[in-house]
Amino acid sequence: MPKHENSPTDNPHDLPVGSSVPYDSLNSPGAYVDNAGRLLRVPQDAIAPGRSPKMSITSRQPLMVTKISSDPFVLISKAATICADNDLAQTFI
Repeated sequence: MPKHENSPTDNPHDLPVGSSVPYDSLNSPGAYVDNAGRLLRVPQDAIAPGRSPKMSITSRQPLMVTKISSDPFVLISKAATICADNDLAQTFI
């Protein structure tokens, strides 16, 4: 679990920071890093009920993402620090 953000969530469906899931099963806003080290920002509007997905990814293998912050707009420098502290690859800086 990332060391910089361990805040509890009000929504029982929120994914805890540090959790890894397939991209297709995202149901919680936040900042994520995929298995190639890319930063994905997922605002609340992108996962709101009744909304179409903003992005669809098709691949033979699932795209795994790890939540690094509950804030989808976390500063890039802070996101990079969280990745470094938790041995997550990052290619966005």
